[in-house]
Amino acid sequence: MAEQLRLMAVHAHPDDESSKGAATMARYVAEGHRVMVVTCTGGERGDVLNPAMDRPDVVENMIEYRRQEMARAAEILGIEHRWLGFVDSGLPQGDPPPPVPEGSFAALPLEETVPPLVAIMREFKPHVVITYDENGGYPHPDHIRCHEVSVAAFDAAGDPELHPDAGEPWSPLKLYYSHGFSRKRMVAMHEALLARGLESPYTEWLEKWTEERGDNSHRITTQIECADYFEVRDAALMAHATQIDPNSRWFAVPLEVQREVWPYEDYELARSLVDTTLPEDDLFEGIQEKVTT
Repeated sequence: MAEQLRLMAVHAHPDDESSKGAATMARYVAEGHRVMVVTCTGGERGDVLNPAMDRPDVVENMIEYRRQEMARAAEILGIEHRWLGFVDSGLPQGDPPPPVPEGSFAALPLEETVPPLVAIMREFKPHVVITYDENGGYPHPDHIRCHEVSVAAFDAAGDPELHPDAGEPWSPLKLYYSHGFSRKRMVAMHEALLARGLESPYTEWLEKWTEERGDNSHRITTQIECADYFEVRDAALMAHATQIDPNSRWFAVPLEVQREVWPYEDYELARSLVDTTLPEDDLFEGIQEKVTT
């Protein structure tokens, strides 16, 4: 029997795991591997984005609602879950934006935020770690800090000289950045919808995306075919009821179109301690040989 491999995805807020790589995680769980999501903050400063949930009792109990939503999403995906325990920084508005709140995740030094993740890595012993790129996927301060913390923990976890109180050293073998919103994918979906005479939710989004974020399509090294798990992904996303409006553009593209046009989730191999050939179609490529020899 093949070795049970382990995948860890590190995210900034509850619901990020369901909008970025959820179908990939569901596929690997179904194949018998262990998957853990680590959520850096509790999402305390998030707004209620679903009009049906915009009620005083929800706003007053946001922390508890988001914890319950995360537990439900984890159950749907079949994953293990840990909270890193830091406080949501919110998304400061203004030009330039004001500083993030004192004591929030993005305001804390790496010396304080990295060791807890190192401890979880050494306990879970992931072969693969997924996080965001240096821009955070989009420039939310918690996403950028999540990238910084994840990369630092990836490097530190196997070093016995670093964080000796965080457990026995363990070296993850591959680090990936999730690229769930590449322009190439959005263009393909947009054109497929128009060709079918359907309304595209991407028209305005593409203009804004290009202006604000450029195009990261050239960075994609790895595509995981996971179309069979798109329903699981969507169910996990809808579990975050305070954040996801079921009538929103998240669900505007029919699943049959998604499966035909882009049956993948996209990643960038950022670091590898094993031999692998690009492009890849498996996050564990090169690892099975490493762990069984």
